[in-house]
Formats: sequence, structure tokens, C-alpha cells
Amino acid sequence: MKTYVAFLRGINVSGQKKLPMAALRDVLSQSGFQNVQTYIQSGNVVFQSLETNKITLENTIKKIIFEGFGFEVVILIKTEAALKKIIDQNPFSDEKIEQTYYTLLNESPDFDLIKAIREISHQNESFVITNDCVYFYSSVGYGKAKGNNNFFERKLKVPATTRNYKTMVKLLSLCQE
Repeated sequence: MKTYVAFLRGINVSGQKKLPMAALRDVLSQSGFQNVQTYIQSGNVVFQSLETNKITLENTIKKIIFEGFGFEVVILIKTEAALKKIIDQNPFSDEKIEQTYYTLLNESPDFDLIKAIREISHQNESFVITNDCVYFYSSVGYGKAKGNNNFFERKLKVPATTRNYKTMVKLLSLCQE
């Protein structure tokens, strides 16, 4: 059985798409996923499955959420190994690493879009784009940043969701339990 992390985008934000984590754990467990764990209310689910196709997993979880809770949600699936690689490849210095945000990409963005976005700069912000993640740092904090999740989704034209360093590390530790 393989360990995965499902990142749900845009749930439990400003009263929109309310999804209690206990209820989510229950429906996923009842649907055959094993060792289902959630972390905080922003839609982070660690689970195990015999299924190895990430698209099938994403579609299955989308269907379960739609049928059980009545709304659609964007889901990004990462394996434990992929999550570890993303964390390990953080390009920022040790002084900045704990303030790094990880915008996880559902697919590799087009090279020309990456090239175009690299020419955009905002004061106090820096980012590095890979095939599956945008590493983002802002000295003024994420809440005031212009380079937020919506910015990168719009510019790269791929579904994405963002998590902070602490959440990423915690999810990796849950994978390894």
C-alpha cells in the first residue's frame, strides 16, 4: 500500500465549502482508504491506498466529496516521496526556509509561462518555479504578498494550492507514522 497526501483547495475558507475533517475522515475510510488522517481544517489528508494512479485517486475523492457534501473541490495528490522531494529541494536559505510557502502545482506549467512569470517581480518577494511547486518567500508575510496562490494559478494556468513550511513538514511526518 502506498501513502499519499491529498491537498484540498479552497475548503473551510471564509465560511465557504465547509467540510468537517472528522466527517471527511469517516467518508474516506468508509470508501476503502486506509489509515486516513487529517491535519488542520484547510484540507490536508494523509491516507494509504492500493490504487497507484493519482488521477484516479483525485477523481474518486472529488466524487466522494461531491456526493457526501454537495460541492466540487480541486484536489492535488502527492506521494510521500514526492512530498519529501519538494521539501528537500527548497531553494531558500536556512534563514528563510521556515517562512517559505509551497504552491503545489497539479501539473507542470508550460515553459513559456514560467519564463514570462520569472520576469515579474514584487518588492520583498521572491519565488522559484519547478515542475510541481512554486517556492515562495515574502519578507512582509504571505497575507500581504502579491505572489499568492491565485496569482500563480492565473499566470501559470494550472490548478494549485498553497501550504506553509510547518504544514508541509507536519504532513510528511504523518506519512511516516
